[in-house]
Amino acid sequence: MCYDISFTVSIPEILDYFPDLVYDEQMEINFGPIDHIQGVGVFPQHPVLYVNRQDKRIHLRMMEWSCIEFSVKKEPEIQKRIGMLNIRSERILDDPSSYWYKIRNRRCLVPVTGIFEHREVPGFKNKIPYHVRIKGDAKLFFLPGLYSVAEIPDTETGELITRSTFGIITRAANSLMKEIHNHGERKGRMPLFLPLALAKEFVAEDLSAERYREILQFEMPSAELDFHTTYTIRSMKLRSDGKQKHEPWSWDGDQGKTAITGF
Repeated sequence: MCYDISFTVSIPEILDYFPDLVYDEQMEINFGPIDHIQGVGVFPQHPVLYVNRQDKRIHLRMMEWSCIEFSVKKEPEIQKRIGMLNIRSERILDDPSSYWYKIRNRRCLVPVTGIFEHREVPGFKNKIPYHVRIKGDAKLFFLPGLYSVAEIPDTETGELITRSTFGIITRAANSLMKEIHNHGERKGRMPLFLPLALAKEFVAEDLSAERYREILQFEMPSAELDFHTTYTIRSMKLRSDGKQKHEPWSWDGDQGKTAITGF
């Protein structure tokens, strides 16, 4: 799954990839850089690209990570929200009972500089975190997702508050990510990594159902991904070398070598 990401750039750098981007009024231009963003239990605000339904242009706005269904009348419980951080690609077009089928045309892109995933390694008490990104010189890449807009009453005033939220699309893992995400009930999943051209096509207004399916079935080759082990990411403890959490970290000498090259 994808519950942890990095955004080690600043908002204006997104313009290098989408030069005609429109900032929504509430956009936090000073957002970033952040070496680790956690979704579980936090549901943070993150910049998201989407097609505005009025002017048909690509807009950027802050949205909460974890979809809230548009029909809800009160704040969802935390476990419900955890289940809405990620979206199984297989359900978007083929499961009419799914919420993702209902919002399948609310496509969006989530700009990141990498994602984190944990690997279970024999001999280690704790799972080893990895930072994974698309190879190349580009600072950013864009994970496809779906977004939702709900109006939830304020518990004190009764005023309806508009909540824009999103989830990140996942798919069956390629050979590399199967080795890294090798544990738990949802093992063998990965974000739907897309090259920039496909990411732009994903949010195109004229995307046909057939082409939509082809993009959802795209598998990023393992050879196109960079990865390395990192320091523990879900801890307030600082690294002894003073570096950021997304940067390489070796685990216990030879054991660390096994953890990173054992597949």
